[in-house]
Amino acid sequence: MGKASWKRAGVSLVAVAVVVGAAGCQDGDEGRKKAAEAPAKPQLQTQAAVTKVIQAAFEKTSAAKSAKVRMTMTMPAGLEGGGTMEMTGVQGWDPALMDMTVKGSMMGAGDPDAPEQIRMIMLDGAMYMDLGTKMAAEMDGKRWMKLDLKAAAELSGDKNLQKSMTGGLENMNQDPAKQIALMLDSPNLKHVGPEKVDGVETQHYKGSLTLEQMVSTNKSLDVLSEQERKDLIANIKKSGVTGYDTELWVNGDGYPVKMDIGMKTPQGAVSIEAHYSDYGAKAAVQAPPAKDTVDLFKMLKEIGEAGGEGAGQA
Repeated sequence: MGKASWKRAGVSLVAVAVVVGAAGCQDGDEGRKKAAEAPAKPQLQTQAAVTKVIQAAFEKTSAAKSAKVRMTMTMPAGLEGGGTMEMTGVQGWDPALMDMTVKGSMMGAGDPDAPEQIRMIMLDGAMYMDLGTKMAAEMDGKRWMKLDLKAAAELSGDKNLQKSMTGGLENMNQDPAKQIALMLDSPNLKHVGPEKVDGVETQHYKGSLTLEQMVSTNKSLDVLSEQERKDLIANIKKSGVTGYDTELWVNGDGYPVKMDIGMKTPQGAVSIEAHYSDYGAKAAVQAPPAKDTVDLFKMLKEIGEAGGEGAGQA
């Protein structure tokens, strides 16, 4: 049914995760002529200078606390939920919040009734999704679905679940400052050279991160024991994933203009490409009116209780 498929699409939004010449010389006059015509190689920064730039970018991004973002996530068809998802809007990371328009092939989950795009809001530990007028007709005119994962975990009384849910919400927001901080741990961080991105002059940097480094920052995995974490890493490595490629483009003011994060899998490449602008812009994110909102977990609880009463009467 359309509603069930939409529910799966909504849950898939919770997992949001992350994605990079040799020139030969010829002898003779022709070779010298081509060499003279070729553009000069950019002067690359020293390792100390690279570290200084990335550190400054981290500090500026952390202090900005918000930005406008345009993000594209791509997953190969071989992986469950493969396809693309595009998100545009405003994002904040202190506190964590967002107001995004989301579209792409990953949204529909094969449901012809799903809208082409939705508005998604994250605020105060809850996710709200605009289901559109068609779904609202099945929800007493309420077009917003609320996913309050933290409240649901608290109702369960399971401390580990609470910790996992809270970490999952933080991971959804993909704090760019934390991603930049991870680059400082890259063993092969380097300066690629100048490059224009979105009409802005930038400096391009790249590096790689180990699987262990990426797992260590995933707070939703804090519920795992040390052995369970080791087993998880081992199993992921068996699937063919060993690490992540990271690329960063920094403008003249020291702010990231673009960030790419990706990993290679046997099924193909998984990538996230994010473009940032308007750092520090006020992120005026508001929750939709309660009268227009359906709380998914409350609805499921009521359905369960109604089912129990019906069974008792039978």
